Amino acid sequence: MRGADLDYARAPRPALVFGCLVPAPWLGAAAGLLLAAGPADGLPDRFAPLALAAVHALALGMLLPVMVGALFQMMPVVARVDVPGAGPLAPLMAASGTAVAGALGVGLLAGEAAAMRAAAALGAMLLLAGAVLVAAGRRVAAVDATTRTLAGIGAPLMAAVLAGIALAGTFGGLWRAPVAQALGLHMAWALGGWLAALVSGVAATVLPMFWQTPRAPAALVRWLPLGHWLPLAAFSVALLLWPGHPQWAQGALVAWLVFVAALGGCGLAGALRARRRHDPLWLLWPVACASMLGAAVLAVAAMVLPAGPLPLAWWAGTMALVGVGVLPVTAMLGKIVPFLVWLHLRRLLPPRARVPAMQAIIAPGRQRGQAWLLLTAYALLLALPLAPAPLARAAGLLLAGANAWLGWQLLAALRCMRRMRKCGGLPPRLAERLVMGPGEGAAGIATRRTP
Repeated sequence: MRGADLDYARAPRPALVFGCLVPAPWLGAAAGLLLAAGPADGLPDRFAPLALAAVHALALGMLLPVMVGALFQMMPVVARVDVPGAGPLAPLMAASGTAVAGALGVGLLAGEAAAMRAAAALGAMLLLAGAVLVAAGRRVAAVDATTRTLAGIGAPLMAAVLAGIALAGTFGGLWRAPVAQALGLHMAWALGGWLAALVSGVAATVLPMFWQTPRAPAALVRWLPLGHWLPLAAFSVALLLWPGHPQWAQGALVAWLVFVAALGGCGLAGALRARRRHDPLWLLWPVACASMLGAAVLAVAAMVLPAGPLPLAWWAGTMALVGVGVLPVTAMLGKIVPFLVWLHLRRLLPPRARVPAMQAIIAPGRQRGQAWLLLTAYALLLALPLAPAPLARAAGLLLAGANAWLGWQLLAALRCMRRMRKCGGLPPRLAERLVMGPGEGAAGIATRRTP
């Protein structure tokens, strides 16, 4: 999608989007502290209580608000469709995700059935977010990979949340649901139908736009997002209707993982050929694409190979959640928030006012340092099976530090926007240093004085 296809005049007000995006890194930092301070018993089993609590804190506290907030921005700008109810819903997304994650953490770590019941009840707010996205998606004209993803992305979110509510209610004693089937559906639609589909669909626009990468092969992009959703739907049907034939569900899952591996491989090739490889956040993208490829390969290996000493499931899950989730979300936050600050300043200030360039809103050196700290935490998480307790503490602290640093950068961007609005633009002498000329950044990220 070309920049000319984006309708920035329809961008929602800053508070609507920033209310979802800005708290998220701090909640990611809380997830890191939980991993560092929690009981390491059972690690590196991905179903150890601490692992499950930290995963949900990261997924619901950090990733979900960012992804929903990005959808509130992209629906009007990319698909020219306003999200109904986004105004009152946006401030609740971070709070709702945190509340559900907190209740799950207490229930998993302390064995409190009441906390699991509370998590099941609080999940209704996340269902509401999915329903709002479904309603907006029905009006999207699906003409490319990104808009096709936007058109249907609410449904997998609802499927993942419904399966999660079924599990939480079962563990809380509210009802009895088949745990194996609900768990399979929850993991498939949360990691695949929601996370992987949304990241790959949005990357089709933001990677060429901000990092100037070549586009993925048309034959592959044509299958986004159905290449995710069709095999996962087949997996779900087989899992629910024919539980006595697990090979059928497994076959559908392998078909999906082959598609994911192809996406990861093509994405890695494209990211390595990006024209803006000097960008401080560029490195997160090839690592994310390699993680997508690696997670798919390791997941297939874990299914078809006999159980052995290698922690394949831990590696695959870490690559999926952190590699495919946290890394690209961090990269997009580091680009989208400065861009939105610049965009709203350009719209709010007088035409002849000067605004800072994106590189002045968040310093590239700080972004580069934060990216390397995050990659170090990711490497320690992958190495955790070697020494679970000490590496969990070290990785958790580094993850908390990286997310807190990102959160501080986003707050600095908002302070910059507030200062510019108050003083009506940059002083002329400072503008000479901080304002870039036309064409020096992706999608017109800076401007000179309007003639």
